[in-house]
Amino acid sequence: MHAYRSHTCADLRADHVGENIRLSGWVHRVRDHGGLLFIDLRDHYGVTQIMCDPDSPVFSEVEKVRSEWVIRIDGNVKARDPELVNSKIPTGEVEVFIRDMEVLGAAEELPLPVFGDVEYPEETRLKYRFLDLRRESLHENIILRSKVISSIRSRMVDLGFMEFQTPILTASSPEGARDFLVPSRLHPGKMYALPQAPQQFKQLIMVAGFDRYFQIAPCFRDEDPRADRSPGEFYQLDVEMSFVEQEDVFQAIEPLMRGVFEEFGGGRPVTPEFPRIPYREAMLKYGSDKPDLRNPIEMQIVSDHFAGSGFKIFASMLEKPGNQIRAIPAPKGGSRKFCDRMNSWAQKEGLPGMGYIFWRETDGAMEAAGPLAKNIGPERTEAIRQQLGLGVGDAAFFLGGEPHKFIDVAGRARVEIGNALDLTAKDRFDFCWIVDFPMYEQDPDSGEMDFSHNPFSMPQGGLEALQNEDPLGVLGYQYDIVCNGVELSSGAIRNHQPEIMYAAFEKVGHSKEFVDENFGGMLDAFKFGAPPHGGIAPGIDRMVMLLADAENIREVIMFPMNQRAEDLMMGAPSVPTNEQLRDLGLRVIPQE
Repeated sequence: MHAYRSHTCADLRADHVGENIRLSGWVHRVRDHGGLLFIDLRDHYGVTQIMCDPDSPVFSEVEKVRSEWVIRIDGNVKARDPELVNSKIPTGEVEVFIRDMEVLGAAEELPLPVFGDVEYPEETRLKYRFLDLRRESLHENIILRSKVISSIRSRMVDLGFMEFQTPILTASSPEGARDFLVPSRLHPGKMYALPQAPQQFKQLIMVAGFDRYFQIAPCFRDEDPRADRSPGEFYQLDVEMSFVEQEDVFQAIEPLMRGVFEEFGGGRPVTPEFPRIPYREAMLKYGSDKPDLRNPIEMQIVSDHFAGSGFKIFASMLEKPGNQIRAIPAPKGGSRKFCDRMNSWAQKEGLPGMGYIFWRETDGAMEAAGPLAKNIGPERTEAIRQQLGLGVGDAAFFLGGEPHKFIDVAGRARVEIGNALDLTAKDRFDFCWIVDFPMYEQDPDSGEMDFSHNPFSMPQGGLEALQNEDPLGVLGYQYDIVCNGVELSSGAIRNHQPEIMYAAFEKVGHSKEFVDENFGGMLDAFKFGAPPHGGIAPGIDRMVMLLADAENIREVIMFPMNQRAEDLMMGAPSVPTNEQLRDLGLRVIPQE
């Protein structure tokens, strides 16, 4: 017999009754039923109940066992009494009577429990992550992650993609986030950078003639953490394809995403065909470029109904060019209590409040109520109701001014209303593509132009658009995948022509010399025959987070850092020794 086990803790069934077997695992919990000891023995695969009575030759040793000890047991498989069968676990029809036991690893008193769902401070959980990972829900999340990655790899190969690895030590590249820098010992004073993404390398792979590339790529960005972003590092499905247009990328990636979510989504419906929503339409209707389409609320412009009206705040606001009034419909929200609740919510968000109208039935007739209704009159109120498709028991909320100043809070109000009124559907995955991103954006204060999305994207209309159109009107071949309000991916058809690249960067004030200095390796390659190419990079962590119904991305990462980008378990970042600093030709200047 094997030194440690003949079966795993998930193997035994009724047809094993009578067999002598060997198991090894962790003591999940111990129960003493008046001298009869029961132990739930756990390994990676499952749980088996083992039992011991005073007739067992190792009863006295078994009495000493405590939670999370690692033991090896030999015993006989017995059938449980019918009334004691545990249908919740695959091994629930049997138990094992212990004949022999060996303690393989005793455990000290635990700093946090493994059995049960007791909530412990996150700092404790991260410091003792190896214990936290033994808990069933987190263990299952990490297994799910492994299966998702395996499925993705298989699907990509079936689609004709080949996996290649790109360098980890590379050159710094201004891509929007801060780089992690690695000092070079052989080249004192110089630094490598960890890649924010394999962007330039995957494009060079296309130039080198490899048609379809993918990689489960580690990416490193020195940026602040949040619930859906891990500090320091994350993983993405990095993809690039040659001789493709935007639609070709969609046709390759959409079935893959749908298939993965159908495979691991637990039967929850997945969007059969991902709608394509232009960026400006998404911002107008949803107040976000990552809309949760499970929420049916769509905002609309209602400026015409307030222009010249008796509601002077909105009427005077509309006299300034560029200002708008937008309405957020609230089906089933037609009560003063709910309207007051949302008004209070707006005040907590830093607004003076939100105007509202709600429709109720009075003496058998529909009546519009609220301060706005009184100020603008029944004709305008009725026109708003008809435009928004509302009726008795519904409401609408209104925000006005320069759209870029209120659109963010309007989007959050849409989410708040959808959740509060139970309009947002549950237990399904609603995908969409966000397309037609503007190439550029302008700082409202300084007037300076900058890239709004990806600087390496091909502008729609090419060089002619850059030379002849208002930069703020130029769109890029850029696209995002969004699911349930979470951005899973960004991608683009790349700008593979040097003259268009120079022109694109010139619009944001960067000279030809700047482009050559920062992206010279890629541009040099483009000068030797570059195919049209494009790609995308769905985030692995966020995909698994959605599939696992996790609230925080750290629940699907095996060894995450805390909110301050610290590894509490390994003690990183750590203070370098003087010897290490001397080798690198560096010294640390204390910060005041």
